[in-house]
Amino acid sequence: MDKTRTTHYRWVIAGLIFFITLVNFIDRSAISFVIEPLKKEFHFTDTQFGMILSAFGMGYMLLTALGGWLVDRWGTRIVWPLAAITWSLCVGLLGFASGFLGFMVLRFLLGVTEGPHFPAMTRSVSDWLPPSERARALSLGLVAIPLSAVVGAPITSYLVADFGWRIMFMAMSAMGIVWAFVWYWCFRDKPADSKYVSESEKQLIAASSSKHEKLEKSDVDWRFILTHPTLVANNIAYFAFGYMLFFATLWLPGYFLTQHGLNLKSVGWYLTIPWLVGAGFLKAGGILSDWLYKKSGSRRLARSHLIWGSQLLAAVFFVALGFTKTFTPSLIFLSLGLGFGLMPQPAFFSINIDVAKEKSGASQGITSSCLSIAGIVAPALTGYLIDLTGNYQGAFLLLAGLTVIAVLTVLLFHHPDREWSSAKQSA
Repeated sequence: MDKTRTTHYRWVIAGLIFFITLVNFIDRSAISFVIEPLKKEFHFTDTQFGMILSAFGMGYMLLTALGGWLVDRWGTRIVWPLAAITWSLCVGLLGFASGFLGFMVLRFLLGVTEGPHFPAMTRSVSDWLPPSERARALSLGLVAIPLSAVVGAPITSYLVADFGWRIMFMAMSAMGIVWAFVWYWCFRDKPADSKYVSESEKQLIAASSSKHEKLEKSDVDWRFILTHPTLVANNIAYFAFGYMLFFATLWLPGYFLTQHGLNLKSVGWYLTIPWLVGAGFLKAGGILSDWLYKKSGSRRLARSHLIWGSQLLAAVFFVALGFTKTFTPSLIFLSLGLGFGLMPQPAFFSINIDVAKEKSGASQGITSSCLSIAGIVAPALTGYLIDLTGNYQGAFLLLAGLTVIAVLTVLLFHHPDREWSSAKQSA
């Protein structure tokens, strides 16, 4: 190839990140469409089903932080495809589960094997994209989360309705394995080692990174990652984000089935509306964050204000949803709450790169651990509240309250420019 011509291979890598994130979330949320079939076949209560859903978070917590360390140690070219193959096998094996214990164990193992996913994403973007493109690249990968419901909800619901839940799990298991081989073939841990990247593109990535970031590897350690005020605030706010995400991906099908009397196929189509809105808002959040950073040079403006402002608006709409009984307003409030709730996710991820670039995999692992804690709490607590009250109002109000706590935390402690500057000066 012509080494003098600027290529855009980094965006091919971003496209592969988008695809595997799409697969990742279809795989982890597919079980939400078999709530009623499993309750009918195995006589699970909502509390028991919540425990099955929470088992994923327990396994996820086990390997998110360690997964970030593995990514930093061994590289995403090896760690990520191995994770994708093993989690795909776990999804396929769910089709053979025969009781409460079997579902618990396989969901736990699915969480373990999906643990390295977000640290691998963050590290890949950190190494392959300059600072001015990172939020957009992250938003491209992360927009796959709501789009996974847009794509996966109709497919999954139809597979369950027409072929049964066992066939659905088996069918879902193939995509991650195929991706793993493509990623290993196309990706290199350093852009300079890729034969598909021109010299001018290599220089663009290297020059831009060195211009904006001077922190050396020795300046960032575990103590820094675990005690840095901005990272701590980021993680607390991300817990609230994770609570919303696990609630939405795992319990919204049940909400439409029981509270609004829809059938399974209709749920699959109606769920595309809030998730499409969420996808648009999430992508807009990445574009807006990068635009604000390029215009102002302020991470506080581009990241922090975007996070708390979006989460505040999400909380307002979730409160409204808690007091709404009719279908159309519920769908509108849910769409806006989910949209504003998803909007700051690229900013959350960008903070880990902004503040701890050389250990961004490990830093993202800690952040994703907060997501995994939410993945334990949200499904189980939601199931308990539904059994206790017979409706979803308490679940929506609790979600809004946690989001308000996140808003206050970001307003008070999330100062990436201030902490970043002091870290450099003390080095």
